[in-house]
Amino acid sequence: MPRMVSAAEVAPTSYGWQIQAEGLNVRAGRRMAVDGLDLRLGTGVHGLLGPNGAGKTTLIRSLATVLRPANGELQLLGQSIGGRTDLRALRRRLGYLPQEFGFYPRFTVREFVEYIAWLKEMPATDIPGAVQRVIERVGLADRADDRMKTLSGGMVRRAGIAQAIVNDPELLLLDEPTVGLDPAQRLEFRTLLRELGTQSCVLVSTHLVEDVAAACTDVVLMDSGKLVFQGTPADLTAAGGSDDIGDSPIERGYSALLARYRAGGSA
Repeated sequence: MPRMVSAAEVAPTSYGWQIQAEGLNVRAGRRMAVDGLDLRLGTGVHGLLGPNGAGKTTLIRSLATVLRPANGELQLLGQSIGGRTDLRALRRRLGYLPQEFGFYPRFTVREFVEYIAWLKEMPATDIPGAVQRVIERVGLADRADDRMKTLSGGMVRRAGIAQAIVNDPELLLLDEPTVGLDPAQRLEFRTLLRELGTQSCVLVSTHLVEDVAAACTDVVLMDSGKLVFQGTPADLTAAGGSDDIGDSPIERGYSALLARYRAGGSA
């Protein structure tokens, strides 16, 4: 049985953990999509895995302060998320890429990222340089002055990644960030993730376990709103065997843990 990652193995910041949840419950409509979740995450790249309906997007949205917890405790960057929390100040320190995001089609890439930087209340003098840097980091320097409506789906996704990191966030939340990226772009994105994870807490929700294996320092696996497993990619791989479903060792570990959890309530 794979070991669980202890709190000591996921480095906290000077003020504690970037993410700390205890008994967290979050509703999606009438359904309790996150159900009694206990989680601590610090600096590094953390992969969030689980089948459709596991609660991954609801968790990401609650961490992005889009959804309020129904009950339980949630602290982000040392601040308790409650009735009097200054969400505006907290959001300046976050980066968030949802599965689908809106934009003005007539904006250029540069204008779009500048607009998000302005919404994040970055100092006006810092915005031009920061925007140029992130556009280059996501490989859109040659399309910076093209309108968003002219971009391919993968390019729009890269523009979304650029807006999420323009403020050098301490906590970066990415929901299916590699959708629409071709294989070469996914490889470049993994490199970017590893760079970002040296300074920030990065949580990446994805269905692509290969990205988790290549870029993440640890893995969080959810099912039906509950935590099934937290450990390293190597631990996840070790959980599977040749008889389990999957095309790679880490996929077989993923399917084995889900099967064990659903059979007996524990991975």
